[in-house]
Amino acid sequence: MDSNALRAFLTIVDQGSFSEAAELLHLTQPAISKRLAALEHQLDVTLIDRSHRQIRLTDAGSRLLPHARRILDEIHNARVSLSPDTDTLAGELQIIASHHIGLHHLPDWLRRFSSQHPEVRLNLQFMESDAAYAQMRKRSAELAFVTLSDSMEGHFVVHEQWPDPMAFAAGPDHALTRRGRVTLADLAEYPALLPDTGTATYRTVSRLFLEANLPLQQQFPTNYLETIKMMTSVGLGWSVLPVRMLDRSIRPLELDHRVTRVLGAVGLAGRQLSPAAKALLAIVHEQETTTGLLP
Repeated sequence: MDSNALRAFLTIVDQGSFSEAAELLHLTQPAISKRLAALEHQLDVTLIDRSHRQIRLTDAGSRLLPHARRILDEIHNARVSLSPDTDTLAGELQIIASHHIGLHHLPDWLRRFSSQHPEVRLNLQFMESDAAYAQMRKRSAELAFVTLSDSMEGHFVVHEQWPDPMAFAAGPDHALTRRGRVTLADLAEYPALLPDTGTATYRTVSRLFLEANLPLQQQFPTNYLETIKMMTSVGLGWSVLPVRMLDRSIRPLELDHRVTRVLGAVGLAGRQLSPAAKALLAIVHEQETTTGLLP
């Protein structure tokens, strides 16, 4: 079974389009269609239903899909195992980072990594953590630096993790800031500026209010913490933000409740990391340990 044909099949499925798959693989559309046709001819089945505008897998295509991913994973693992044992790393390293990690953690890691391994080409993607998990399932990157989820699927593996302490906060002129010590009941009187309902931060805060039988006035939901910080600083509401983001523009609120999320580096189970990915993880571990965040 030709690995290039399998890769064409998977890319068509993941991109949902022959033209986008062809562009991603640097092929013409007739060429990628030919690879799929050759695979279907070899297996004597139809894998993709071409009668609809949207890509739809046939029953045979659905059954082949997990096997195709495992086959290409094993080819990847073989290549990694045959990598020369040398201190000079080269090639491409594909990584994904959440926007927060990209702003507040990644620059220090990459500054050191690029200095030590200048021959490695970094391919960076920035997206929300939930989207990162979806892209990892498509093998779009080796590592994703994300907020870890309690509902994370079993085929992911966590290579590094560290706590990201958070604080209830408000702008310096907000009424809550002037109260001194506050309670959840005090917070319930004012709008909350939080990420959307699908995030770990929102679920954690929402659970506190549900257990206290208090309303949570969610306003202007956005997953960009820098935007939330700005809106909090001008007094549009209170929020829960990473402690490392606090400065003179927002003030921590004195509250009995503590909120911490967990950040981490995620890969796929059964898929070996390249030497470049391992080198980056070593830097992440060392630098986060130095700042006291890793155990």
